[in-house]
Amino acid sequence: MSAQRWMLGGLGLAVLASGLALAQQGPVDLLPPGFDKPAARPRARPAPPPAARPAPPAAAPSIAARPVIAAPATTPAPAGPAIDPTALAARLPNLQNLDKLPPDQLDALLGLKPKYDMPAGARRAMQRVGVLGAGEGGLPPFSLARQNGALVRAALDGNRGVMVSRWGHILLRRVLASRLDAPQGLNPADFAAARAALLVRMGEGEAARALVQDVDAGNYNPALTQAAYDAYVMTADFTGICPVVAAVGNARKDREWQVLQAVCAVFSGNGAVGFAQLDRLTNGGALPRIDMLLAQKYAGAAGVAGKGGGRRAVTIEWSGVNDMTPWRYGMTLATGLTPPAELMRQAGPRYDLIAATAPMLGLGARAEAADRAAAWGVLSASSMVDLYSQIAADAEVKGAPADRAVLLRDAYLADSPAARLAAIRQLWGGVNDPLLRYGRQVTTAYAAARLPAEGAFSSDAGDLIAAMLAAGLDANALRWGSVVERGSAGWALLALAAPGARPPVADGDIASFKRGDSSDGSRRTGFLVAGLAGLGRVAEPVRRDYAAKLGLDLDTQSRWTRAIDQAAANGNPTLVALLAGLGMQGEGWQAMTPRYLYHIVGALHRVGLDGEARMIAAEAVARG
Repeated sequence: MSAQRWMLGGLGLAVLASGLALAQQGPVDLLPPGFDKPAARPRARPAPPPAARPAPPAAAPSIAARPVIAAPATTPAPAGPAIDPTALAARLPNLQNLDKLPPDQLDALLGLKPKYDMPAGARRAMQRVGVLGAGEGGLPPFSLARQNGALVRAALDGNRGVMVSRWGHILLRRVLASRLDAPQGLNPADFAAARAALLVRMGEGEAARALVQDVDAGNYNPALTQAAYDAYVMTADFTGICPVVAAVGNARKDREWQVLQAVCAVFSGNGAVGFAQLDRLTNGGALPRIDMLLAQKYAGAAGVAGKGGGRRAVTIEWSGVNDMTPWRYGMTLATGLTPPAELMRQAGPRYDLIAATAPMLGLGARAEAADRAAAWGVLSASSMVDLYSQIAADAEVKGAPADRAVLLRDAYLADSPAARLAAIRQLWGGVNDPLLRYGRQVTTAYAAARLPAEGAFSSDAGDLIAAMLAAGLDANALRWGSVVERGSAGWALLALAAPGARPPVADGDIASFKRGDSSDGSRRTGFLVAGLAGLGRVAEPVRRDYAAKLGLDLDTQSRWTRAIDQAAANGNPTLVALLAGLGMQGEGWQAMTPRYLYHIVGALHRVGLDGEARMIAAEAVARG
C-alpha cells in the first residue's frame, strides 16, 4: 500500500450505531413446499372444505430495518461431484509442506471451503448500506437512488477530505455514514467503497470502519477491500479485518496482505503456520524491517500455544527509520508503543486526527493532538470536555495537558464569571496557530455558554459567540443580542446564526461591519454578504450593491454552481451536501470564495439543512 494512500490531497468520539434490530415481518412458515399440502388419500366421502380464515396482518416495516436476503424455500441443491481421489492426491503437497499451510488455503485445496459460507437467511442485502438511519439523523435512504451515478462518484472521488469548515466536515460525515441506496449505474459495493475511502481521507477512521462492517465480507470487491484495509489500518485494528482477509483469501497478493494473512493465522489459533509465514516474509524482505518486526510483535501478543506458536519477544529499534507510514503508525499503536517524537514531527498534522481518537494512546498524547481534531470536526465539544475530565482525574498525566485540564475546570467552576472568563482567555491564548485556537474555542463552547450576557464582557462577545456557535449553541449565543453593538463581529455572527425567518439586514449595519473589518480585502465582509444572501436575509438591491463594491461576482455560474443549484431546485439534501463538501475543500478559509459560500449556504438552506447553512455562514465570518 502506498504510504500516503489515505493522506492524498495535498481529511466526537461519538460512536456511530453500527446496526439496528430487524423488525419482525410476521409469522414465517418453516415447512418446505409440499409439507403443508400432502397428497390426498382416497376417502369414502370427500371432506367438506374448511372455513376460510383471514391471514394475520403483517407488522409494519421499520424505516431503520436492513433488508436481508430471504432463505430460499426450495429443496436442498444436489451435492456437487464427488472428489476424485487420484486428482486430489496429484495436487496435494507433501506432508511437511501440508502442515505449513494456513487453514483457509488447506480448505480451499481440499475443496472444503465454500465460496460464501454465511446462511442465506442471515445475509444482508446491499441496499441501504450505512450506520445512520433516517430516524437517527441520517439522510433519506432513497435520495440518491435515481441520481446519476457518475455525478455522485465524481463528488466522492474528487473530494480530498480536507475542508475549510468544521461544520462542513460534520455534515459530510453525517451524509457518508447514512443508510443510503446506491445511485443508478454505480455498483453498491463501489458506492460503499467510495464513501468509506472519503471518510478515511477525512480522518474519520472509526466511521469508515463501521461503514465497511455493514457489508457482508462475501460481497466485497477489490475497491471495497481496499477501503476496508485503509479503515482498519487507520484504526490500528489488524485483527478486526481478519474476516475480510479470510473471505478474500489469495485473490489479493500484495505484501501487506500476505502479512495480514499470517497475522490472522496466528490469532485464529494456527500460530505455527502464521509465525512461519511471518519469518519467511521477514527473511524475504517483503516489507521494510521495522514493519515486519512490528507485525511479529503484534502477532506475538496472541500468545498462541502449540508448536512454534508461543509468545515472542520482539525488540523494536527505530534507528535508520526516516519516515512514518499509516501501516507503521497503526502497528505501533496496536502494539502499545509510542512512535518517536521526531518522526511524528516530520509526519505532518494528519496523524493528529488518528492520535486524538486512539484509545491505546495515553491521555496526554491524545490531548496534544485533540485541538486539531476538534477544529477539523473529528471531535465534538463534549468529547473534548470528556477528554480533559479524564486528564483532571488522572494524577499521572503531567505537563501542558494537565495544566489545560485545570484551566478548563476553572472555566466552568471558578467562583465568579470574571474568573471563568479569565480561564477561557488563557486557554485561547495558549496557541498562536489560528486553527488550533479554533480548536480551543470548540473546547470552551459550553463554558462560554454558561457566562452571563453582560456588558462588562462585551469586548469578548465576538469570540464567546464564535465559541458557542462552534458547538451549535445558537440559542445560548442569541442571549448576547442585547449586548453586542450593531455592526460588530458578534452582531454579524448572530445575524447569520439566528434561526427562523428574519427581517432583512440594513445596509447601514453592513457598512458599520465593513469599517471595522481588518481582513485582507474586506474578506469577512464578503463572507457576511454572501451568507446573508444565501439565507435570504438581505434585500436584493443591497446584495447587488455590495457585490459590486467588493467584487464578489456572486452570480457567475460554473459547472459546480449549476450542479448544486439544480440539486437544491430538485429538493435533494443528500446530493446538495455531497456537492457542498466538494466545494468546501481547502486547508483554510483563504481557499473559500464568497461566491462558493453563497451557493453552498443558499442550497443547504433551500433543501431544509438550515442549521448547517447558518453555522457554516457564521463560521466563515468568524474564521475568515
